[in-house]
Amino acid sequence: VQNLGLKTKEILELVPDTTVEVIERCSGHDGTYAVKDEYYEIARKIAGPVVRKVDNSDAEHFTSDCPMAAKMIASLAVSAKGTHPIQLLRYAYGI
Repeated sequence: VQNLGLKTKEILELVPDTTVEVIERCSGHDGTYAVKDEYYEIARKIAGPVVRKVDNSDAEHFTSDCPMAAKMIASLAVSAKGTHPIQLLRYAYGI
């Protein structure tokens, strides 16, 4: 996101005993693209590879640097829960 690098990954990997797997693919959302009726089905197809990786992983949660991307993936994934990165830190430290 914004060419800043994988900042969410860097922060989450500071949590002891945490493994972060990065999926560098398009979520299909792209701003307002996925919310337009005429593009929604195309956006779902674009998101397919990411959703399959999430669903085929052993992860309980997934997150994204982009909240809209996370919402798109969460709306399609069945096996893992989309969680904001800050919420994952709260879970990790019991706060």
